[in-house]
Amino acid sequence: MAISKEKKNEIISQYAVHEGDTGSPEVQIAVLTYEINLLNEHARLHKKDHHSYRGLMKKVGHRRNLLAYLRKKDVARYRDLIQKLGLRR
Repeated sequence: MAISKEKKNEIISQYAVHEGDTGSPEVQIAVLTYEINLLNEHARLHKKDHHSYRGLMKKVGHRRNLLAYLRKKDVARYRDLIQKLGLRR
């Protein structure tokens, strides 16, 4: 379930805080969210694929930690990001 280079660059350009930004929490969370959505669809189709499900859970945990970090550092950026991504309904 690798993400294509073009799609990843599109996500990075959309959520980048400044020019050349690839490591900000916003970019990392956006990329993880896209990958989580792909793996979620895969898990629905292939219910017995426990290895991919474990990878999904690791990505969800990583995203949770990044969101907690961003919430502690800058609440305004956190709220803007979760609204853009449609998280925390």
